[in-house]
Amino acid sequence: MAERGGRDQRSASLSGPGFIPPHGGYEQLLSFQKARIVYDGTVWFCERFIDRRSRTHDQMVQAARSGKQNIVEGSRASGTSREMEIKLTNVARASLEELLEDYRDYLRVHQAALWGRDSEQATFVRRLGARDGVDSAAFEPYFRTRAAEIVANIQVCLIHQTNYLLDQQLRRLERDFLQEGGLRERMTRARLHARNGGKRSSG
Repeated sequence: MAERGGRDQRSASLSGPGFIPPHGGYEQLLSFQKARIVYDGTVWFCERFIDRRSRTHDQMVQAARSGKQNIVEGSRASGTSREMEIKLTNVARASLEELLEDYRDYLRVHQAALWGRDSEQATFVRRLGARDGVDSAAFEPYFRTRAAEIVANIQVCLIHQTNYLLDQQLRRLERDFLQEGGLRERMTRARLHARNGGKRSSG
């Protein structure tokens, strides 16, 4: 899966006269699209297999929600704070790692096998999850009808995919920050651009 999963609609040049770049566009992020599938799958998994009264039920759903929502908040914050975008993307990554361990715990406690990375089942899930435009509808029949150990393994595969995309995204954000700086640097460049009558500053 290529780094395109870490790109959003902020494709306009950050070296132009404006200091608040295009931002948002989180629905175009592959990381968000996959995180939304993970969230939906977790809601279905917990409704089917985890006692609603247990703390585990709430913790898993909240971890899945945090993984999804922090991608949204980071994308929205990116216009004025790249530092906040990096921080929130890291929070999303940490939340999904917590959720991943919950699924692994479920499989271990219930003495169910964790699919190998190169197993036929895991390969099928990865290929389905990598399709362009794939959403929860593609996985819903499995989430709603398969046994708990199968759904848990599907979620493990999907979380690994999402975490890979978030790692790519974080590397790109770090690279952009080193090259372009944050809001203060963009404001300085925009001010110099205005003072020079629209001519690009060499500084």
